[in-house]
Amino acid sequence: MSGVRKNGLTYADAGVDIDAGNALVEAIKPLVRATRRPGADAEIGGFGGLFDLKACGFRDPVLVAANDGVGTKLKIAIESNIHDTVGIDLVAMSVNDLVVQGAEPLFFLDYYATGRLVPGIGAEVVGGIAKGCRIAGCALIGGETAEMPGMYAGEDYDLAGFAVGAVERDAILPRQGAMREGDVVLGLASSGVHSNGFSLVRRIVRQTGLAWDAPAPFEEGVTLGRALLEPTRIYVKSLLAALRAPEGGAIRALAHITGGGFIDNIPRVLPDGFGVALDLDAIKPPPVFGWLSRTGGVVEHEMLRTFNCGIGMVVVVGAEQADAVSETLRQAGETVCRVGVIIRDSGTRVEPRGRLAL
Repeated sequence: MSGVRKNGLTYADAGVDIDAGNALVEAIKPLVRATRRPGADAEIGGFGGLFDLKACGFRDPVLVAANDGVGTKLKIAIESNIHDTVGIDLVAMSVNDLVVQGAEPLFFLDYYATGRLVPGIGAEVVGGIAKGCRIAGCALIGGETAEMPGMYAGEDYDLAGFAVGAVERDAILPRQGAMREGDVVLGLASSGVHSNGFSLVRRIVRQTGLAWDAPAPFEEGVTLGRALLEPTRIYVKSLLAALRAPEGGAIRALAHITGGGFIDNIPRVLPDGFGVALDLDAIKPPPVFGWLSRTGGVVEHEMLRTFNCGIGMVVVVGAEQADAVSETLRQAGETVCRVGVIIRDSGTRVEPRGRLAL
């Protein structure tokens, strides 16, 4: 009968290369081993990742879990063929969410799905994930690679990450009943756009007609693609240092400034009846935000509820200890400024005052 193959089909005929998957696992094993920490031997290849919580020395721990992705920032990585930073973003988006509850990230797992597995690209992506885990102090104990032709176009890929941490029961943030009117709101500088708002970023870039390999209009000596792919800052070690310092008990709450910007994220950690007077004059947005605002005609309010505008993390601290906490954070490598004060809620949970220097 015409049209019938004499030989049976294979998985490779359907577009799935098992050998490429095995090659990727072997390539990333040294990267994974480099993330070892107490509680994990960081070997991969089994059906599940193991972690020994007792080895971490907690007294009365509560586990905290978070998961996230990188969003449409991945489209820039794919189109510009720059894959070594989005793994850091993947880790950052989850571990920063853990530390705002006072938790120390312990381990991380990733999910990498693609239309066609290219081991070199996969190794770059996982290399970024491993680097992010080292920065955060957590172990990469496992993950999943899925080759799904027909689900994703060509070599397009998507990422998801899953982080688990632990916090002593009496140290969970925000501290219930501790916030007071007059508490100081500190802002920790971001590294750029981080991993939110990229559907708008990409729309603005399309309007300009610029290619990803064109010089960045807002940063010298780097391409537009590389500049926009600057990875999300990981605040874990500096914030844990501040929380464990003698003055750490004065930290009332932490807020990770992600999608929704200041307007949506700060209220998530405020008790009923409290708001924030946000001092926009104190914030110094990196040049990328001014370029996005001017080029896209994005008004200030939309910037504040879409992007971090230069502040990736917010720390609410008692006024008397604000200077000491600021100094601890600076010594840990953060750029810190006072961006507001806790006020009684007047109907607007976040009350912007002044103007952003866009």
